[in-house]
Amino acid sequence: MYGMYYPGFYFDPTYILIAIGALISMWASAKVKSTFARYDRVQNLRGITGAQAAEMILHHAGIFDVSIQRISGNLTDHYDPSNKILRLSDSVYGKRSVAAVGVAAHECGHAIQHQQGYAPLQLRSMLVPICNFGGTISWPLIILGVFLGWNQTLIRVGILLFFAVVLFQLVTLPVEFNASSRALQILSSTGILHGEENDGAKKVLGAAALTYVAGAAASILQMLRLIILFGGRGRRDD
Repeated sequence: MYGMYYPGFYFDPTYILIAIGALISMWASAKVKSTFARYDRVQNLRGITGAQAAEMILHHAGIFDVSIQRISGNLTDHYDPSNKILRLSDSVYGKRSVAAVGVAAHECGHAIQHQQGYAPLQLRSMLVPICNFGGTISWPLIILGVFLGWNQTLIRVGILLFFAVVLFQLVTLPVEFNASSRALQILSSTGILHGEENDGAKKVLGAAALTYVAGAAASILQMLRLIILFGGRGRRDD
């Protein structure tokens, strides 16, 4: 085994990988919340809400078949490509802040990606059911393989299914970065935001992007831990 025994205590050094992933995720989450809160206190000069900005951006892009709906929660904003619905959270939909407009524009970026057939977005949509299945069944398969005498077939299938989660996280990165890039370009070119407001929106979306980087890093570290613990051949001795 990779762990070390002490009197009345067992330590598995691979827990360090989980701890690192958790710390990265906590830092990214705190960063996006603090940055959003900062620019949520700054009202945009045009006095438009996140929902109004979203409608302006979609129409500017020639998109008229996407509905905009309010969804409860804080920063629960997302674009639903299957139903063509842009869902904006309570903290964005009716708010007139620079942060709200920036987040709304980002979600519009996904709608524009969908309209233009952006390949990474299509790939991510294809991976969703595989990722959900892999995330649910990977650990049970690995544990079952261990209980069945370190059955390498079950263990490797479990690890492979977890890799679908990692792949989804990696594919998500260019999708999110591109959506933010589109959003910032449209906000500037249309004059929805002006001057320093664009800088504020850029900081909000940059902080939000860190959460996706953190998610990818955490899943990679988890994958590495699975390989270290279970990826070898045969049963490990104490």
